[in-house]
Amino acid sequence: MIVTPYKTRPVVAGDTLYPILDTYLPRLHERDIVVVTSKIVSICEGSVVKIHDSQEKQDLIRKQSQYYIDNELTRRYEFQLTIANNMCIPNAGIDESNGNGFTILWPKNPMQSAKKIWNHLRTKNSIKFLGVIISDSHTTMLRYGITGIGLAWCGFQALKNYIGTPDIFHRKLRVTKSHLLDGLAASAVLVMGEGNEQTPLAVIQEARNIVFTDHSPTKEEIENMYIPLKQDMYAPLLMDIPWQKGGKK
Repeated sequence: MIVTPYKTRPVVAGDTLYPILDTYLPRLHERDIVVVTSKIVSICEGSVVKIHDSQEKQDLIRKQSQYYIDNELTRRYEFQLTIANNMCIPNAGIDESNGNGFTILWPKNPMQSAKKIWNHLRTKNSIKFLGVIISDSHTTMLRYGITGIGLAWCGFQALKNYIGTPDIFHRKLRVTKSHLLDGLAASAVLVMGEGNEQTPLAVIQEARNIVFTDHSPTKEEIENMYIPLKQDMYAPLLMDIPWQKGGKK
C-alpha cells in the first residue's frame, strides 16, 4: 500500500472545497482512495464559529453531541467526553487548531459530503471505482496520542467480515470484522500529520482487501458500522456513566 500526502495552501473560511481538490490532487486512477481531513471540509462548508469564552465552548460541545459528561475531571482538562455521530470522542469533534481564529465543527452531514466529493472526483477523472474518506483524529483509552479515524466514506465496503471463516488452524472466527475504513484513515493521517504540515489531502494506492463499489453506502451499510450502546463490549463501563442528553439526535 502506498500513501502519499499532498500539501495545499492554508484553507480558510470562505474557501470552496472543489477548487482545492482540483488544484492539489494528482490525476486519479481506478481504485485510488482519496482521504480528506474533516477540518477543510468543515471550513469550506462554513461549519465554523467564533468562540469568545470557555462557557460558550462548553455550550457548543453539548449542542453538537448526542450525549455528554460534565464532571469535575472533564472540567479540569477543559474537555468533555461525548458521544457524537455515534462515536465516543472528546468535545464532539470540535477543534480550534488550524482554524485561524475560528472553532471548527464537524461537517454538518459527513456522509453526504463524502458522496459529493466522490461524485465530483469520479467525474473529473473519468473513473468508475474510487474510494473517498473524510478523516479526523481521536484518542484511545489508557494510551497517549491520537490516531486517524474515518468519519465518513464512499465508494468501497468499509468492513471486511471474517465471521464464519477459518483461522490458520481451521478454527472458525466468531466475531472478527476488520475496520478497513479506520485502518485506511489511520495510515493517511499518519503521513498527513497533526500540526503545521499543511497536508490535508492524501491518496492511497494499491490497498489490499478493499472491495470497491459504484454506489454510495446504503442506509443498512451505514447502520452496520455502529454498535448500539447497550450491546457494546464496553457497555459495563459506558452504561455506568451519568450521560446527559445533548442537542443532536
